[in-house]
Amino acid sequence: MKTDQHKIEGGVTAPRGFKAASLRAGIKESRKRDDLTLLVSDGPATVAGSFTSNRVKAAPVKLCERRLIWGQAQAVIINAGCANACTGDQGIQDAERMAEVTAELLGIGKNLVFVCSTGTIGIPLPMNKIEAALPSLAKALSPAGGAAAAEAILTTDLVKKESAVSVTIDGKTVTVGGIAKGSGMIAPNMATMLAFITTDAAVDQRSLQGCLSHAVDHSFNRIVVDGDESTNDTVLLLANGAAGNTILQNKHPDWKRFCHAVETVCLDLALKIVKDGEGATKFVTVTVAGAATRHDARVAARSIAKSPLVKTAWNGGDPNWGRILAAIGYSGARVEENRVDITFDSVLAVKDGKAADGASLKDLEAVYARKEFTVAVNLNSGKAEHTVYTCDLSKEYVAINAEYMT
Repeated sequence: MKTDQHKIEGGVTAPRGFKAASLRAGIKESRKRDDLTLLVSDGPATVAGSFTSNRVKAAPVKLCERRLIWGQAQAVIINAGCANACTGDQGIQDAERMAEVTAELLGIGKNLVFVCSTGTIGIPLPMNKIEAALPSLAKALSPAGGAAAAEAILTTDLVKKESAVSVTIDGKTVTVGGIAKGSGMIAPNMATMLAFITTDAAVDQRSLQGCLSHAVDHSFNRIVVDGDESTNDTVLLLANGAAGNTILQNKHPDWKRFCHAVETVCLDLALKIVKDGEGATKFVTVTVAGAATRHDARVAARSIAKSPLVKTAWNGGDPNWGRILAAIGYSGARVEENRVDITFDSVLAVKDGKAADGASLKDLEAVYARKEFTVAVNLNSGKAEHTVYTCDLSKEYVAINAEYMT
């Protein structure tokens, strides 16, 4: 679609009426960067959310899911260094206490405060440190705090992830901005990731939820680093109406334009997560086309993107396309081996399930040597297709995750 969308500098505080602040509370002693972040809207905002489908959910995820029912939020308190997952009733009480103290400091209702955590599973939050830090955090809120917030939510990430675009709605400039964290434990159905999207548009809550769900399905649900799905995955979208537009809903003439802006920010953040994957050296786009159904295309693409054998071959520069064909075969997708074609960038490697005539190992090695390349599979069984964004799997990934807790 045509759009007047413009990419701009900034992230979660780029839209009008949002402030953020971060500081180091010492939640994890070995962590040297800030670990406590507060994001606040000047007034109550319409909120939409998307959460992990893992049946083992962290306490803050459970809290956010309950509060989402009310459809409004004004603040999000986020900690890094401790996931507050698998911490029993105490974990729930701690998440609720974080929200309660934050609400008291801001002078707002506690149900307007959402809570997110990231870090090590199974360890209780050091609530004494968090409660001691919250007053200073609230005093430090600023429209200039977005970049520090993007840095403070990181765990094993190497780079901060921000994105923002502006678009014209009802003749007014509307901004959508966001920040995200994620580097490992990344798989479709979200990942071990947090993302916070803000907009100064006024939006109907039910329509906003539909917009976010669509954007997540085309962004965060299409990324893979290692195939593991976390207990804490959360995406929140807050719309505070500061732009002054008429309330957007799915029949508004500018609705698609707004949703495209949200999807742009989500996809930009999602791709930054993959490119910053733990130990990653290559960014790979996997597209499966010609599938009989969308389900077949999706499961085949995900199977390729999650396969340790495929991903280690990418890392070593070894164009072992047989591993890709095998991953398709066990994916659950309907596939006829003698119809499958596989192309790496513009190099046809497999034709009708066999090595393509004239396929050059040297040409394939040249593709695998690139930092970014595309794997295009055609099942030649229908018209459905699906794309997943992924990376290689390296020795550094093993080293990072062999010592994460200690």
